[in-house]
Amino acid sequence: MNEVFICDGIRTPIGRYGGALAGVRTDDLAAHPIKALMARNPGVDWAAVDDIYYGCANQAGEDNRNVARMAGLLAGLPVAVAGATLNRLCGSGMDAVGTAARAIRCGEAELMIAGGVESMSRAPFVIAKAESAFSRAAKIEDTTIGWRFVNPLMKARYGIDSMPETAENVVAEYGISRERQDAFALRSQQRYAAALERGFYAGEIVPVEIAQKKGDPLIVDRDEHPRATTLEALAKLKGVVRPDGSVTAGNASGTNDGSVALILASEAGVRRHGLTPRARVLGMATAGVEPRIMGIGPAPATQKLLARLGLTLDRMDVIELNEAFAGQALGVLHLLGLPDDAAQVNPNGGAIALGHPLGASGARLVLTAMRQLEAGGGRYALATMCIGVGQGIATVIEKI
Repeated sequence: MNEVFICDGIRTPIGRYGGALAGVRTDDLAAHPIKALMARNPGVDWAAVDDIYYGCANQAGEDNRNVARMAGLLAGLPVAVAGATLNRLCGSGMDAVGTAARAIRCGEAELMIAGGVESMSRAPFVIAKAESAFSRAAKIEDTTIGWRFVNPLMKARYGIDSMPETAENVVAEYGISRERQDAFALRSQQRYAAALERGFYAGEIVPVEIAQKKGDPLIVDRDEHPRATTLEALAKLKGVVRPDGSVTAGNASGTNDGSVALILASEAGVRRHGLTPRARVLGMATAGVEPRIMGIGPAPATQKLLARLGLTLDRMDVIELNEAFAGQALGVLHLLGLPDDAAQVNPNGGAIALGHPLGASGARLVLTAMRQLEAGGGRYALATMCIGVGQGIATVIEKI
């Protein structure tokens, strides 16, 4: 089996819902990091890219018609370079990385681009077709996030809890207090602010230039979602599921826009294209859990992967755990036997601070984990996240 190397990676800033990136088409947003990788790796024969795998959870608007393929064409890759879009909801971008790695590992590819994109600002409303002739009923659904066009059998068997409701379910299941959730959220913001201050995130962001009707273009070069806050301010927020609930806008990730791309190659691909390996992809695993507590999915996915690799959690120098909700993340830490404030978990902040552009987040976790290994001198990193409808996904990489 071939070894798989991550050789480079970059992302756009993560925009707030309706923020600076809301005017950028999803397919253009997807193309942006690919263009950047092409520009800073001029020695690569881009016609030799075997495939592009991009994660995207929506695919109902400008991300329809296979956004991975459109991103490659819009980025200027040769038309011979194909592309496929993967949808494992929140885990789509990580699945894209893992699937590309599997193709290289089994010898079917030498050079791949993997990543993900989501513009939640531009997610459209959709209308179902009429179920009978001359029907005067019209059902409109918002595709930004969550269930739509629900199967009654699914609802009867598993429920259709919204994402915040699943977080409240995890909180109730494991007895996680509002105070712990808010403290976790504050740490995420503080760790992000400290990482930003020392220039950590500048190394993984490519600015986005947006033309204006008049004057100079708008340059978006920083994540928009992070906020300065306090425990007192977080404590004043009302629950989003119910007024007395513990899941709030302050201890949850956001609805966001962004894209990520990475270059993966085999040893032969590295030599052929003059690339520099930065991390080795050791493996990826997924696991299913009850949809109503989907947030615990990272725990069984991690345990499954570590067992397969013959590694233990204490050997992970970096753990990038997607913070869909503070309560959900705390539930996972409990199941993995880690403290709330574990130093190796999201040392540069997580999705509560950065935001969560669904299809891009998994690839962003892998990119950030690799860069933290380089910055902190560790060997192994785990990237893991929960997935709607009850799944978890995990990836382990090793620094070169």
